[in-house]
Amino acid sequence: MKNLKLIPILLCIFMLNVASMCSSDDDNSSTNVSQTEVFNTVSSGTWRITLYNDSGTIKTSNFTGYNFTFSASGILTAANVANTYSGTWSISDSNSNDDTINDLNFNIAFSTPAIFVDLTDDWHIQSRTATKVEFIDVSGGNGGTDYLTFEKN
Repeated sequence: MKNLKLIPILLCIFMLNVASMCSSDDDNSSTNVSQTEVFNTVSSGTWRITLYNDSGTIKTSNFTGYNFTFSASGILTAANVANTYSGTWSISDSNSNDDTINDLNFNIAFSTPAIFVDLTDDWHIQSRTATKVEFIDVSGGNGGTDYLTFEKN
C-alpha cells in the first residue's frame, strides 16, 4: 500500500525534472541578431537556393545551377553558366527597439525574368547560421505562405 502512495509523488518529481530541462534558448539559430550580423553572413561567398516553396508549390528546381552573390553595395547577382541576372537586396528592421530575428526584413527585388521576380518580396528571417538562412513570407493578398532557403556553397 505504501508503494502505491509513492507513485504520484515520484511522478510529480519526474515531471518537475523534465520541465526544468526545457529551455527556450535551445535553438541553434540566433533569435537576437543584428542587421550587421545578417549582412556579414550573406555578403560572404556565394549561395544557392535549396528550397523555394511558393504557397505549397515547390519551385526549387527553377533555380538549380544558379549561384547568388549578395554584394556589399546591395546588388544581388544570380548566375549560372549561361545567364546572369541582377537585382537588389537589403535588410531593414521593422522594430528598432529590439534586435530579434523576427523584426528583420530581408528585401529581395528582381525585375526579370519572371521566375526571379517571384523572389521579389520583403522576407522575414526564420533562422540564420553561418551557412544557411531560412526565410518566410505570409502573403497579405491570398494568405499563402512562401518559404525560401539559401545555403552557402
